[in-house]
Amino acid sequence: VITTATYEARAFGVNSGMGLMKAAKLAPDAVLLPADFDEYRRYSRMFKQAVREIAPQVEDRGIDEIYIDLTELVMTDTAGKPLDPWVRARDIASQIQQSVHDATGLSCSIGVTPNKLLSKIASELDKPAGITILRESDLHARIWPLAVRKINGIGPKANAKLEALGIRTIAELAQADVALLVENFGRSYGASMNDAAHGRDERPVVTYSEPKSISRETTFENDLHAVADRAALSRVFTELCERVAADLLRKGYAAKTIGIKLRFDDFKTVTRDHTIDLPTQDAATILRAARECLKRVPLERRIRLLGVRTGALSLPGQITAARAPQLFE
Repeated sequence: VITTATYEARAFGVNSGMGLMKAAKLAPDAVLLPADFDEYRRYSRMFKQAVREIAPQVEDRGIDEIYIDLTELVMTDTAGKPLDPWVRARDIASQIQQSVHDATGLSCSIGVTPNKLLSKIASELDKPAGITILRESDLHARIWPLAVRKINGIGPKANAKLEALGIRTIAELAQADVALLVENFGRSYGASMNDAAHGRDERPVVTYSEPKSISRETTFENDLHAVADRAALSRVFTELCERVAADLLRKGYAAKTIGIKLRFDDFKTVTRDHTIDLPTQDAATILRAARECLKRVPLERRIRLLGVRTGALSLPGQITAARAPQLFE
């Protein structure tokens, strides 16, 4: 699938997550570049560090997205005098953009709003390299005309269901009967839709959270056969276990649950988990547990994707990782 697309490619309808064959039909002259996630992660770390040097209250939301709490910074200017917080926020946003560019050479888009929900939407409004200031009084003019799918959490299925109810814009969602939303989407989801349409979001910026799992996976350029391509699968399987073990060591966790993920050439995805006696960071132990999971999966079709996952994480003492043997069963 497409990892991301330049704005020139997006003009043809190509977007992240789209299958390559569909993208090729939409933009047959597009150039496909290889992905380098190690490099993306390096730039991600530089980008986030550049932000934290100006605004340290940061919630990490992935490789290229963060939330920033500016509350303390916007109440006074650098001289300690009272200032319009929205003016101060724009100044800080400009400083952040410049700091990120100086550190990485990259641009970023920023939404300055009262909460995380609106900031997510606002950051998309003036790309690339935009700063969108959105007060609560701007909700009707800037947010309500947008399609409901612009609200984070409303996916294709929910969007289609809303359309069937005659609800296409955020304004129409805000004006919809809450009872109708609850009837069609359940009490929690229906009520949250109504809150979102009115720009309500009480979630705080969370600067630290414990990971629930650590995983690695890879999608093959060509589907591999469990017997004919056993050597290649063995090598990749071993490398995934070693990389997960290295991730555990680097982040200071040990795992008690080991799992695998396989996607076959018919796009069917299966997962299996195995719980070991003691938490581990050891690649050989992870591989042995992953092999036990693998024995429970019929390998009758070609394999498109292979992944290894660790869960039930804990903080251990220092454990030395060992190199795993070259086995795939």
